[in-house]
Amino acid sequence: MGQKSSKNKKDLLRLTDEDIDRLTKNTTYSKQQINDWHQGFLRDCPTGKLDKKKFLEVYKKFYPEGKAEKFCTQVFKTFDSDDNGYIDFVEFLIAVNITSHGDIREKLRLAFDMYDMNKNGKIDKKEMTKVITAIYDLLGEENRKGDNSPENRVKRIMEKLDINDDKQISRDEFVDGCLKDDILRQLLAPNV
Repeated sequence: MGQKSSKNKKDLLRLTDEDIDRLTKNTTYSKQQINDWHQGFLRDCPTGKLDKKKFLEVYKKFYPEGKAEKFCTQVFKTFDSDDNGYIDFVEFLIAVNITSHGDIREKLRLAFDMYDMNKNGKIDKKEMTKVITAIYDLLGEENRKGDNSPENRVKRIMEKLDINDDKQISRDEFVDGCLKDDILRQLLAPNV
């Protein structure tokens, strides 16, 4: 039994041939670029782990006026694909690649994954309200009354994106709706 756990425990400070192979197949980076990124990652994260606290520190630098915690938590959960509480180098580089080199559909799928908090493949009204509130917090939006309230904003988003009227937004509905509506895309996926 002890052998099994040590066999599954990965040395996070070393890139394996398997890691490099996975990254060259799933990113646009060459082996040399992957090794360069890895060295930089280890300088910033000497344990080979990017924890939530460090991730939030970095995120806050990009949004100094806003409250980044809620939004950052969702981003972190999305990037921590194996849900072990930290982002390792492979998870990090795949996320960086999608956000910087991915096509518009890949970026929108990543945004959807971020907003699908319970990971059931659908975004419901409650999840979308949390997302809009987190985006408002991040951007420092103080006007949250009337048409601009998170609840009213969500109602309009659901009306536009929930094509089959099942009170949930599927991944396809989200991606297709954001592709057709620039304003929605700028709100829900501003970097796309």
